[in-house]
Amino acid sequence: MRSVKFLADGALGSRGAALHEDYSDEPGQRGLLLLSPEELEVRARAFMARGFQVCIHAIGDRANTLVVDVLLQGAERTGTQALRHRVEHAQILRLEDIRRLGAAGLVASVQPTHATSDMPWAQTRLGRERLKGAYAWRTLKDAGAHLALGSDFPIENPDVLAGLYAARTRQDAKGWPEGGWYPEERLSAAEALEGFTVGPAWASFEEARRGRLKPGLDADFVALSEDPLEGPASALVDARVLATVVAGAEVFRADG
Repeated sequence: MRSVKFLADGALGSRGAALHEDYSDEPGQRGLLLLSPEELEVRARAFMARGFQVCIHAIGDRANTLVVDVLLQGAERTGTQALRHRVEHAQILRLEDIRRLGAAGLVASVQPTHATSDMPWAQTRLGRERLKGAYAWRTLKDAGAHLALGSDFPIENPDVLAGLYAARTRQDAKGWPEGGWYPEERLSAAEALEGFTVGPAWASFEEARRGRLKPGLDADFVALSEDPLEGPASALVDARVLATVVAGAEVFRADG
């Protein structure tokens, strides 16, 4: 066991995500921190000092400011920058915190389908200005963060194909909204695929074992009905897994 996870705040849907300013649709409400800043700092630093990678759930911009502070200061004081500390979700951030997170090379563990699930109502909660730093995968990557893409199962569907589609289009399965929701934050096909393979492997210190199709690494791969790199993103909606191989052994083959 090399990692420990803390929860800094709640979720956006329940207005539990900790924000710097009031929720746009509920004046006086700013969410909640599940640990005091002092307690989170003490706990995180204690685990860092013992060689643990520290991963902290942060949804709201206030929680993300706190988590970036805790991870950067704790890593500096314990000399553990190489432990690849992680911000889990990194969902709503001030632009200055995105820059700090990226400059430090922290892991941003993000879930593309969160954006496509939340987009019908996220602006009601946050307003347009705060959305500039929300679900901001492109901005995070360009700032230098290491992206590890996932699903947040069981909150979201664990289907990686759905995640690849959301990362590339920022649309629902019917193609709404046209052009994508804040399309400037989309990832390319290669970046999305790397985010679900190379990124998580690196974030979990497994890059010498898995994450790429390369001699000497575990033969973990799937055969898909659609090409996730060269094919259109829309084809991913109805794509199927034809076969799955884990450590060189076939564990699934579709009928026919």
